[in-house]
Amino acid sequence: MDFTIVTPNLNYGRFLAQSLASVASQQGVELEHLVMDGGSEDDSAAIAAGFSHHIWCQENDRGMSHAINKGFDRALGDWVMWLNADDRLRPGSLAAILPFLRQCEADIVYGDWNIIGEGGDFIRTVKSPAWSKFVHIHHHCYVASTAAFYRRQSVIAADHRIDEEFRYVMDGEFYARLDVAGKTFLHVPVTIADFRMHGNNTSQRHLGPRSDMHAILASERQHNESRAIRRAYGITLFNDPYLNGLIDGLLWIAARGWKQILKLISRLSGT
Repeated sequence: MDFTIVTPNLNYGRFLAQSLASVASQQGVELEHLVMDGGSEDDSAAIAAGFSHHIWCQENDRGMSHAINKGFDRALGDWVMWLNADDRLRPGSLAAILPFLRQCEADIVYGDWNIIGEGGDFIRTVKSPAWSKFVHIHHHCYVASTAAFYRRQSVIAADHRIDEEFRYVMDGEFYARLDVAGKTFLHVPVTIADFRMHGNNTSQRHLGPRSDMHAILASERQHNESRAIRRAYGITLFNDPYLNGLIDGLLWIAARGWKQILKLISRLSGT
C-alpha cells in the first residue's frame, strides 16, 4: 500500500465532506484513509457515512495529538501523512508525488500547499524552501503537516510519535525531534493540499490582541510551546529567560534572512 492518510476530526462536519471527497478522488495510488473522530456531536458521522473509502474510528481521545498518534499506530501504508478535517488534498497530488517518494531515500518528504478561505476560495500558494533546522526552529515551522509524508519504516514503525503535551505546534516539535534523531528531509515541487483558514484553526485561534485573561493564557501557552522548542532543540545561551528572549529576536531575524536565501536557491534550481 502506498499511503496511509490520518484525519483527526472533532465537530468539523461542515468541512469533513470536502476533505473525504479529496481523498476518495485520488487515482493511481493505493491508500487507506483513517478518520479518527474524538466523539463529535455534530453531523460528522452522518457525513462520513456517505463515503465508503475510509475507516471510521469514533472514540474519546485526549486531544488532536492523541488522535493522530492512534492513526499512526494503525497505519499500514509505505508513507503516512495526516490531513486535517478542514483541509483537502489537491486533485492528483498523491499520484504526482509518488514517483519522488519511490526514488528518494529521505525519511520526511514535503511539498507545497495552497491557502484557501473558509468557503474554499483560493488565496495563495505557499512554496517551501529546502529543509533548514535553523529556520524551522528560530523563524517558524514552514513544513505544512497537511503536505508532508513520513516513511513508515523509518519514522512510524520506529515509534516516532507526536508529543501529546503539545496542543498547537505539535508538528513543529515533531519535525525538530526527527531532525535531532538523524532523520532526513526532502522538499519536492508538488502542490499537495489546500490549507483552510477559517479563524478557528488550532494554530490561529488565539492570535491577536486580547483583553480576556483566559484568552491571553491560551495565547501564551501557544507561544510557550514555540519557546520550549527553541530551548530544547535550538540555540540557548543563557539560563535567564529574558536574555534568551533577546537572543531569540536576533536569531529570528537571521533565520528569516536565511529562509529568503533558501527560497531564492529553490527558485533558481527549479525545486
